[in-house]
Amino acid sequence: MNWEVFITCAVTGAGETVGKHPAIPVTPKQIAEAAIEAAQAGAAIAHCHVRDPETGKGVRDVALYKEVVERIRASGVDIIINLTAGMGGDLYVGPEGAADTPGPGSDLVGAIERLAHVEALRPEICTLDCGSLNFGEGNLVYISPPDYLRAGAKRVRELGVKPELEVFDTGHLWFVNQMAKEGLLDDPPLVQLCLGIPYGAPADTGTMKAMVDNLSANCVWSGFAIGRLQMPFVAQAALLGGNVRVGLEDNLYLSKGVFASNGQLVERAREILERLGAKVLTPDEARAKLKLTKRN
Repeated sequence: MNWEVFITCAVTGAGETVGKHPAIPVTPKQIAEAAIEAAQAGAAIAHCHVRDPETGKGVRDVALYKEVVERIRASGVDIIINLTAGMGGDLYVGPEGAADTPGPGSDLVGAIERLAHVEALRPEICTLDCGSLNFGEGNLVYISPPDYLRAGAKRVRELGVKPELEVFDTGHLWFVNQMAKEGLLDDPPLVQLCLGIPYGAPADTGTMKAMVDNLSANCVWSGFAIGRLQMPFVAQAALLGGNVRVGLEDNLYLSKGVFASNGQLVERAREILERLGAKVLTPDEARAKLKLTKRN
């Protein structure tokens, strides 16, 4: 059991959730307000993507990230900002192979270009998705090869940003441990176990336990599952020694048929943790745990 738990809130994501929920944060103002709402409910960390304000699609626009970050920082509400660096790895493979690849909808750029907004804004944390993955049905593959990850880890260290090492399957965790052996990760490494995303690691106790058993002893880890399993895995992660993540990126509902807000999901997670006897950490307490330097 982890008796001192921080909550991350993933406030919007980049998935096809606009139109499936009446209030998915889309504009920079809405995304910043969602992060602030999550902080006020008890989240220590806000994990942020940005979306095209006109279409709602996930994008990599530095100006949109800048507005989100500036709004959060100007609010006076303390929360650790965690920006995704996972955009830019989408490859649609055509049915004819090289002849029609990349297909429509692909957004594939190099390791350093994926960090343009991190370079500009210097959040306390940014994500590194630690391996490639067949992403759901169809021909979409998320591309994150080893040398891209090595380059990304080196660059975020130079920027003074802590990587959150996103692990979607067991091979991704193997590579996290390899980067640690190569001296690419500062102590303590921060690992996020991401369960239930097709076709990565399934969301079940045995899989999470097996992944936890292969974590390095010095790492700090968090975990989540998507959809209806979000709240059960708040308890599961804490019971296995981890921290937790909730938010509208991963789950749209508070209960069956009842749409959630980010703040409500954080409040529910906080209630579960406190009823288990855990203390929910403040942003400053999470910074101390992760050895972060607070940004002005």
